[in-house]
Amino acid sequence: MERLSGLDATFLYLETPTHHMHVAMTMVLDPATMPGGYSFDAIKEFIGSRMDRIEPFRRRLVSVPLNLHHPVWVEDPHFDLDYHVRRIGAPAPGGRRELGEMAAQIASVPLDRRRPLWEMWVVEGLKQDRIGIVSKVHHCAIDGASGAELMVHLFDLDPADAVVTGPAPELPAERVPHDVELLGHAVASRVRRSAGLFPLLNQTARAVSRVVQGRRDPKHLVGAVPLTAPRVPWNGPTSGRRDVGFARIPLETVKAVKNAFDCTVNDVVLTLCAGTLRRYLDEHDARPDESLVAVCPVSVRSGDDHAPGSNKVSAMFTSLAIELDDVAERLEAIRTTTRGAKEEHNAVGATMLQGWAEYAGPNVFNLASRLYSGMNLANVHRPVHNLIVSNVPGPPFPLYFAGAEVVAAYPMGPVMEGCGLNITVFSYRDSVDIGFMVDRELVPDVWTMTAAVQPALDELVAAAEAHTAATTPKKRAKASAKRKRTG
Repeated sequence: MERLSGLDATFLYLETPTHHMHVAMTMVLDPATMPGGYSFDAIKEFIGSRMDRIEPFRRRLVSVPLNLHHPVWVEDPHFDLDYHVRRIGAPAPGGRRELGEMAAQIASVPLDRRRPLWEMWVVEGLKQDRIGIVSKVHHCAIDGASGAELMVHLFDLDPADAVVTGPAPELPAERVPHDVELLGHAVASRVRRSAGLFPLLNQTARAVSRVVQGRRDPKHLVGAVPLTAPRVPWNGPTSGRRDVGFARIPLETVKAVKNAFDCTVNDVVLTLCAGTLRRYLDEHDARPDESLVAVCPVSVRSGDDHAPGSNKVSAMFTSLAIELDDVAERLEAIRTTTRGAKEEHNAVGATMLQGWAEYAGPNVFNLASRLYSGMNLANVHRPVHNLIVSNVPGPPFPLYFAGAEVVAAYPMGPVMEGCGLNITVFSYRDSVDIGFMVDRELVPDVWTMTAAVQPALDELVAAAEAHTAATTPKKRAKASAKRKRTG
């Protein structure tokens, strides 16, 4: 038995009938490399053979009576793989849009909390005899970093490693604690937790002071500010319906832009998102005169922390500067604001969010979330932020799932109440795969948005080439002068 951390539990409390808190991924697989050829049973057998390595996939939630404390995880004594691994057929012609339609239907259904909080759907009938895998896991069980750790157990570097040589391993069993035990543990945990409140208050006061001092210094770099975002079409109360879109661009091109502007890959990704959304908003005659505000999840997991599951994340707010017409200026503005956001994030402290989440009251938090959603309060104030952008680095080498080669992997993060757009970016091999998760009622044309990715990239490439052409003579002149001085 293990109690959820405050941050893990918060993702449960935030969930409402229209606000689903699962993360997802859609993969395209080439089954030509599968030992013995493709079959759904072979994939299910492979997943079953790895279950003993993936603890978060075996455990389910048990709530504390009266919600006096956060729920606990227990090994599910009635685990049934057939419930979690399913298959579905894609409509003809089985292209990217049809796969997105299947992924959207799956993402629109909340997970059953009576069972381990994950599902994996095999989508058959794709073009070129390929298959899709749509997986979804509740955010209370994993974050981006821990999700990558878990997926290590489901991927191989050689298709031959997927061969199942024996019966599925016997899964550990655990007795579900009774109510008296749960209440006793909850009381003891609350007593221990109370000792940390005053140090946390002191830490928070010092962090706020550091941020305020930084904001008062005109030379200090700062990030974007929550609740200052302009309202755009996808900012509003969410429905329970989701839609999904995909885009893919060459990783080499992204790196070339990064090198030309001497910035980070994340700066390029954010500028690409800005250009994409600027085009989309222009097409809908809805572009505001102000910058969009993006919230970017940040992992605070230490390098030696390999604990299965759990969330160890924070967030920073940055600008997307869509009001700037010049792409190079837009990238520089984004880079500057992102640096400021990182400095403020460091000033606050990486674990501040986790610390306060421990004191989230289950009943109060859940009631507040449902009232906020049910009363459409997202329309009352300025948006907290306009969208979520996550950038997750992946491997530069091929991976195999059940022996099938992974051709593409599109991540899909959850939308938030009041913010019906999440863009998640994943680099894999020679490509950058981009997943768009949207609220269908707020963004009814997600593929129009994805179609704007390539023109936005072309615009960045042209700006990079112009920047290189303008700066190369200066660099050569400096190098020549340096050689003369030292020669």
